[in-house]
Amino acid sequence: MSSADTLVGAAAASGAAILGLLSLKYNDRALFTDRPNTQVVSPGTPLFGSLFEQIKNKDRILEHMDYLFNKHDTLTFGQTVLGLPPQIMTINPENVEHVLKTNFSNYVKGPQMKYAMTDLFGHGIFVANGEQWKWQRKAASLIFNVVNFRDHFSEVFIKELEIISSEIFDKKAENGKSVDFHDVIYKFTLDSFVYLGFGKQLDSLRSKKKVPFAESFDICQHASFEQFVDPFTDLRESFKPIFKPGTKTIKQHLQVINDFAYGLVNDRREQIKNGGEYKDLLSRFMNAKNEHDQPLSNKELRDTVLNFIIAGRDTTAQALSWCFYNLMLHPRVEAKLLEEITNNIPEDESLLDAPAFYEVIKKMKYAHAVFYEVLRLHPSVPTNVKVALDEDVLPDGTPIHKGDSITWWPYCMGRSEKIWGPDARSFSPERWLSENGELKRESAGQWPAFHAGPRVCLGQNLATLQALIAIVMLLKRYKFSLVPNQSVTYGVSLTHPMKDGMHVFVERR
Repeated sequence: MSSADTLVGAAAASGAAILGLLSLKYNDRALFTDRPNTQVVSPGTPLFGSLFEQIKNKDRILEHMDYLFNKHDTLTFGQTVLGLPPQIMTINPENVEHVLKTNFSNYVKGPQMKYAMTDLFGHGIFVANGEQWKWQRKAASLIFNVVNFRDHFSEVFIKELEIISSEIFDKKAENGKSVDFHDVIYKFTLDSFVYLGFGKQLDSLRSKKKVPFAESFDICQHASFEQFVDPFTDLRESFKPIFKPGTKTIKQHLQVINDFAYGLVNDRREQIKNGGEYKDLLSRFMNAKNEHDQPLSNKELRDTVLNFIIAGRDTTAQALSWCFYNLMLHPRVEAKLLEEITNNIPEDESLLDAPAFYEVIKKMKYAHAVFYEVLRLHPSVPTNVKVALDEDVLPDGTPIHKGDSITWWPYCMGRSEKIWGPDARSFSPERWLSENGELKRESAGQWPAFHAGPRVCLGQNLATLQALIAIVMLLKRYKFSLVPNQSVTYGVSLTHPMKDGMHVFVERR
């Protein structure tokens, strides 16, 4: 045997010995990580922790986490993943409220979130921390007021729903053909929000084609979410031109998105130069100053556009889709809701102008209860994560170290019998009504559908209004039924879309 062979053999033996020793030390967790301080720890593979388990289940990550919480019979557990900080997984309402509200200043959007989301969302409100977040929230808050809700927003929503009726659902009711409800509602919320927020008439509801921006936006969101569970996402993407020639890369999808967002900004600058005056969201930000007391650059305005589109388009469209899905599965609930609608909305809807429609809907308790129940079981943001800036102890006694990642799972919270009782997995809007029929709300820690604390969703009243107007108008006019033999399930993303849409038949009432 040559000396070279001897050296190679010795190196291999040494490497194997070191690997063996490391495997003994890190026999149930990721390399170079400490065992999580939680009472319950989800054991992982030596050296890799839960990495392979997460990758294996990345396309059903919500069911997987729900399974783990039930398997360990706990509301909080820890796990490690190679290359990531220690992870604390929790669905404990007190822990969630502590992170989002009570000790808000100690928990921030961490480096992992910035890495996964900055290409798409830049330094917008959903990724920013500190002063960068504060000025954006202040600028946006000026548009979300009662007068706008009652007099302007309601009118736009009603007009867009009339387009849905005349251009899509009436025609499908006549010809008996099915339609992708999820796609229609996405176009409804996109058209509505782009007009309300940025003054642009997209008119996508009148088009039979896919919206290139929307398609690229969805794909990039999916890719961003994968960064949280699969560290090989970027590597796979780099090989896409080789193994999937002709398929758009994420970089190309981002270019489509940027063209759309910068187009809105440049159009508005041109309109203002020509004497136009606007009071929408984009104008608020054009008149605002950033944390350096400087007017916003086109890049900062681009980030603003995209951050508010995910809030204004995606979350409401998804909630509406899951709402009608559950109404089709639960005819008792549909009948009860329809009764409330017919008791409050006249046969001739034109008798109610937009402000009057707004006032009537505010008083419809069962409609609100249905919407809240949908968000309990199908939260538009099914999981979220923050990182600790300093040492802390969660209300359930879990010690938190600086740099620990705390992930809470609203999707799993809504299905937990420990939180909602033995009927947690049942769709029951009545849980949101008191004995005397009054509407009730649970704590934001138990039901974080709109987040909580200083970062509570600015647009929660807008989203609720848009959803309820759509529910009332569409259910009053149409009966929807699911096309048989289709699988309606969620797609893995930053929010909670339907994976392959939801195809329905339409009948006029």
